[in-house]
Amino acid sequence: MYLVIAEKPSVANSIAKVIGAYKKEQGYLEGRDCIVSWCLGHLAQYASPEAYDEKYKNWDYGDLPIIPDRWKLVVAQDKKKQFETLKDLLNKQEIDYVVNACDAGREGELIFWWVYCLSASHIPVKRLWISSMEDSAIRKGFDDLKPDSEYKNLRLAAVCRAQADWLIGMNATRAYTTKYAKRLVIGRVQTPTLNMLAQREEEISGFKKERYFNISLDCGSLIAEKQKIFDEGEADRLYKRCDGAEALVMDISSTDKKERPPKLYDLTTLQREANRYHGLTALETLEAAQNLYEKKLITYPRTDSRYLTKDMGDTVKDIIPLARNLFGLSLPDRVAPDVDRLMDDDKVSDHHAIIPTAELGGQEAAGLSEAEEKILRLISLRLLEASGEDHIYTETMVEISCGGDVFTANGKKIKQLGWKQYGRYRKGDGEKTGTDTIRPIPAIWKNQTFHPVKAEKTEHFTEPPKRYSEDTLLSAMETAGNNEFQEDTEKKGLGTPATRAGIIEKLIRSKYACRKGRQIVITEEGKALIGILPDFLRSPSMTAEWENQLLLMERGEMDVRTFLTGIRNMITMTLNSCDIIPEEDLLRFREKDSIGVGPLCGKLVYKGKKNYYCSDRDCRFVLWKDNRYFEKMKRSIDEKDAAELLKNGRVTFHNLYSSRKDKYFDADVIMKVQPDGRVDFSMEFPKRDK
Repeated sequence: MYLVIAEKPSVANSIAKVIGAYKKEQGYLEGRDCIVSWCLGHLAQYASPEAYDEKYKNWDYGDLPIIPDRWKLVVAQDKKKQFETLKDLLNKQEIDYVVNACDAGREGELIFWWVYCLSASHIPVKRLWISSMEDSAIRKGFDDLKPDSEYKNLRLAAVCRAQADWLIGMNATRAYTTKYAKRLVIGRVQTPTLNMLAQREEEISGFKKERYFNISLDCGSLIAEKQKIFDEGEADRLYKRCDGAEALVMDISSTDKKERPPKLYDLTTLQREANRYHGLTALETLEAAQNLYEKKLITYPRTDSRYLTKDMGDTVKDIIPLARNLFGLSLPDRVAPDVDRLMDDDKVSDHHAIIPTAELGGQEAAGLSEAEEKILRLISLRLLEASGEDHIYTETMVEISCGGDVFTANGKKIKQLGWKQYGRYRKGDGEKTGTDTIRPIPAIWKNQTFHPVKAEKTEHFTEPPKRYSEDTLLSAMETAGNNEFQEDTEKKGLGTPATRAGIIEKLIRSKYACRKGRQIVITEEGKALIGILPDFLRSPSMTAEWENQLLLMERGEMDVRTFLTGIRNMITMTLNSCDIIPEEDLLRFREKDSIGVGPLCGKLVYKGKKNYYCSDRDCRFVLWKDNRYFEKMKRSIDEKDAAELLKNGRVTFHNLYSSRKDKYFDADVIMKVQPDGRVDFSMEFPKRDK
């Protein structure tokens, strides 16, 4: 008798049908020689700090760092019943071995391992490692069960990832929360991701648009243009020289070019295109893809590979016509699909690229949700595109002389549509997408003249960087820190394909970011958090390096102790940075201490021990209580004076001392703040009645 543990009930049901476990029991299915049960996702998690010591219930900076000697696991409250079922099954005497059938990846390994550890079971473990939920794939997987020892390094990487997230999240969050007396959530991956949003917002707010001009020539059969003239006087002079003048064709050059078909989807690329074409969030795409996988319609979605293995050639050839028929794509190929291009064993790690399965031709494709139908369409079309012909076109550039300057016109003529023939089907409504908008150059010849030509001057402005969409943020996360690694380093960026959607959702749930249409924008709370953190906590490159180390650990090339030592060093650095935060800065989130808004940036100004300072760390404005200007007049700036100066730019002082006249006087003091933050004062004296 053997036991199979899947990640979800739906997967367990699919496996049970294949291996003959039909009898339903409470929390499992039983067959003649097997039992199939499930985990309900993450049943267990690392315990919170108070489970190690009651004193941690009260958040106290003096108790940090919190680094468990022995890690404690606890079962999620709403999943205890299913855990008890699994615990009983894992300790049944008649069970000879257990098959870990959780999702074939780092998180699936962790889900099973934590349940196995908590159950105190000692029965042998075997691993089911499949990339498709098709019956044939399941049968083949059970015929080729792997020993658990082959996945030891993957499990170590999963455990280290979870411990690193706990250590940094718990310690950094408690450190900054207790220091600033405000709930501040910090994460190993989510904080560097938030920092990318903050940097983009800074680029946008600091952008200074520049005006420029384009001059175009209407030559009758074509339009030539000279772009981005930033000097309006120069643009005006060129316009006057050209309007009504003669234009000469100086040169015509044509080049044949090819666009190779795109690669197959990995999860991140699928999420990006689903957002671009359909507005689906990364999480919505992941959930739809996971549902399609469990419905046996696509292969395992949580992959970072865009290639197939060489033994899949015949399978793919059978699937391609099914994909075409499903969406009514009757366009005939002039040649057979090129499936060899899709295969590269060296570029497939745990799982190959996402493709449809042979189940595509069955009734299972009916009754899908709108999101599932869109994702299945994208995956099917990508298979057709990736195995299609090259897109071939002729690109022509024309140089035209007029008014002593050179204008250009570009044209494109398609010779073979190739893989781009499928673009029109991507949205599912007949709309053409990804088609070329550049028209062919009309029939002209070198030294041809046009007279007279009509010139036109148009005004334009440079544009700031665009805010991140889910599409572009996923791309930025995937490539974060790449420029800081050696060229031959395998780069993994922030998070993994399986976790990036969750990271984005965490930022939004914590209100550090929000969605505005398809844009993801940092909030004021997010800006405030990033504004207080040191570079090493918000560095994408450091977090990306950890992802690389976890990958090396999976391959047995990174020592666990070395990795966790780096994490503990980070905690030490975090606490050291908290120890040197200026006292006045610790008040920045306490709005009751705000005395007004800064004259330079409009942010809140707080009362510190020796000064009044701006809540924006990048702002240079500061107003000292004991100011040299007032020192000789035996006065300092109290809170009331500072609030009045911030509100009106002036305040009336009584009993100012004049050493020259040895007497006291009244005067209005005017404050002027320079762009560099320097504060200048001047006086006006009240007019005396005659």
